[in-house]
Amino acid sequence: MKRQFDHLHATPEVSWSEVETTNYLVQQLEAMGLQPKRFLNMTGLYVDIGKGTPRVGLRTDIDALWQEVDGEFQANHSCGHDGHMTMALGAAKILAERQSGAVRILFQPAEEKGNGALALLDAGVIDSLDYLFGVHVRSLVELPEGTHSPALHHGAARMIRGTITGVEAHGARPEEGINAIEAATALVDALKRIWIQPGKSGSIKMTQIQAGGTAVNIIPGTATFSLDCRAQQNDTMDKLMEGLDRAIKSVEELYTVKIDTHVGAAIVAAQVDQDAASLLKQAITEIVGEEHFGDEIVSPGGEDFHYYSFHKPSLKTTMLGLGCGVTPGLHHPQMTFNSSYLVEGAQILARAAELAVQEVEATQ
Repeated sequence: MKRQFDHLHATPEVSWSEVETTNYLVQQLEAMGLQPKRFLNMTGLYVDIGKGTPRVGLRTDIDALWQEVDGEFQANHSCGHDGHMTMALGAAKILAERQSGAVRILFQPAEEKGNGALALLDAGVIDSLDYLFGVHVRSLVELPEGTHSPALHHGAARMIRGTITGVEAHGARPEEGINAIEAATALVDALKRIWIQPGKSGSIKMTQIQAGGTAVNIIPGTATFSLDCRAQQNDTMDKLMEGLDRAIKSVEELYTVKIDTHVGAAIVAAQVDQDAASLLKQAITEIVGEEHFGDEIVSPGGEDFHYYSFHKPSLKTTMLGLGCGVTPGLHHPQMTFNSSYLVEGAQILARAAELAVQEVEATQ
């Protein structure tokens, strides 16, 4: 597994461009005697292990981030997907050797874009599944090294881009124009007045704004902006969006501007199934012992894995949180972790899949 991890870590590829990554995964799975299937018209693949129609699945993400590392922009595995793929390959090898039931392993592209899971839903590759397990490496802030969690409660997220259209004018005659910057500051102020229910967690804030040119004596008539919206639950996100709609309408009316927005990316909050989490807890306990079992984690971060159960409510899902000492933190350009725990992760995922297969067979 170390050789596989080292290769994947050294060859990151960004979302929807994971061509060589897909080729490498196919090669590794074929070397195990398996028959992986590439997705049509996109990167990524899946492989079925065992006989019959799989009703249990494992999912890994395969893309990397594009970020500045040591002064140069490049693809970089600072979210741990290289480790996730390594664990999925390890689990595939274990399951292939044991032949303990039908399991489908999904190697999903474009998690960082927030739409890779949607593409797999459209491809129909989870239609037959009753259980689906995911995995994500976790930082020391959330889990002690060597301790693993049976569920990650990620939050919902929306990245919204917008344009404010006013009227340009000479700086000496502001009454002849409609200042887009002033409207933008009014929108920022209005966002602070979006209230949510006490006990709920959510936020909406402006994170980018661009307006004006090189001349300082022109009232800018156009501004573009970005909003970052977060909520721990999907209904809270709905309330934030209702509040945003009211804020935009009030600023439009007050400043006689036009504000257009579109959602650039959207992630739904986790809907953890406790049956799946219970099986994962059993797998963790069997593999590493009860003393290395961690609590379920509530995280403000987003994950497109949760689209699977959102669009197929009957699907029982949860994600393994692997406590492997991630530092300084996820998405940091110098992120690192103790890759020796990937072996435990692969064993836990394989065992969880086996337990789920037993559950499915017992209900038939």
